[in-house]
Amino acid sequence: MLKPIKTNQACEQALERVYHLMQKNIKPNSKESDELEILSILIKEYESNVYKLPKANPIAAIKFRLEQKNMSEKDLAIVLGYRSRKSEILSGKRKLSLSMIRKLNEVLNIPASSLIQAY
Repeated sequence: MLKPIKTNQACEQALERVYHLMQKNIKPNSKESDELEILSILIKEYESNVYKLPKANPIAAIKFRLEQKNMSEKDLAIVLGYRSRKSEILSGKRKLSLSMIRKLNEVLNIPASSLIQAY
């Protein structure tokens, strides 16, 4: 019987069961596929409560996303509209404005919640 995961030991047991289920050729909508899905949800919930990750610094998020998209700082200047703004933003001399946050969210797909963090 499945139950909430409340300890590291219970999480490890659930992970072992997930590994075992994933080695099988499970048919969709079977009892085993339902068990795998439920265990995955329980593990994710447990880990998100136990291993809280700090919010990303907005500048670090921008630089990371530029690197992921293989874009340069020059491309960022085009997104923001001003070359000087890009330098001021990346150096921390200027804070992001609401319009900048919207553009970065739209063009670079950076979550707005990451961009509004204090830095």
